[in-house]
Amino acid sequence: RLKEEFDHAVPFRHVVIDGFLEPDFAMEVADAFPTFEEALEQGFAFNFVNERKKVQISDAGAFPAPVARLNEALAAPGFLADLEYITGIHGLLADPDLLGGGMHVTGPHGRLDVHLDFNYSEEHDWHRRLNILVYLNPKWDERWGGEVELWDRDVKVCHQTVAPLLNRCVIFETSDYSFHGVRPLTCPPDRVRKSFAAYYYTKEPPPGWDGRKFSTIFRARPDEWLRGWVLAPWERVRRHARRKARELKRSIVGGDGRGRHRD
Repeated sequence: RLKEEFDHAVPFRHVVIDGFLEPDFAMEVADAFPTFEEALEQGFAFNFVNERKKVQISDAGAFPAPVARLNEALAAPGFLADLEYITGIHGLLADPDLLGGGMHVTGPHGRLDVHLDFNYSEEHDWHRRLNILVYLNPKWDERWGGEVELWDRDVKVCHQTVAPLLNRCVIFETSDYSFHGVRPLTCPPDRVRKSFAAYYYTKEPPPGWDGRKFSTIFRARPDEWLRGWVLAPWERVRRHARRKARELKRSIVGGDGRGRHRD
């Protein structure tokens, strides 16, 4: 059934699974997540035009025990075999470094604009093929926003929104048209949006790959004229300058070059 749903989903191949984990374990993982303030001390905080009020903790050594168990389960050979069957993508590899993944904690007024994920890992020489998002939010009021949106390739029509409810999982194929984003959060000050993200790769490129390697590509929603024409271009320039500065610093001090953030 999951394979059938994945293959026939629009606007791109995906599947939504409720009751993904054993219920008691799902609550255990949710309870183990840090507060927003604690996450700020442990991870990387996004405060860009396209991505705000979000903290990402990718260092598995910093995971609480229940989160570490979830991370291990999502990378286990048996689960990878299930993913290969459901998606038809063979040779899947879990990223041991969780680049861009791990615990995600988004605070009130946080947002993540519509985007394509980076499609290639320079660190491993792997092609990114799948995303898995596990939501860990008990008693989430859907009026608070935070739904993941799945858009068409022209970012004109949002075909599906998925609320980040406890123990719900979304798996989707990473491609050059899998545009997705998160609706801005309007939750109370004492609430955060909690999720765990992992990404899967193959050594071989996807069928029909044109050889193009890209980092995260943002697009404005149809009603976001200011973001599309003014704020987003300015943010791209700023990020490019920061990336070049990091590269220069690494060339001088001999850093390992392994970034922990999205671009």
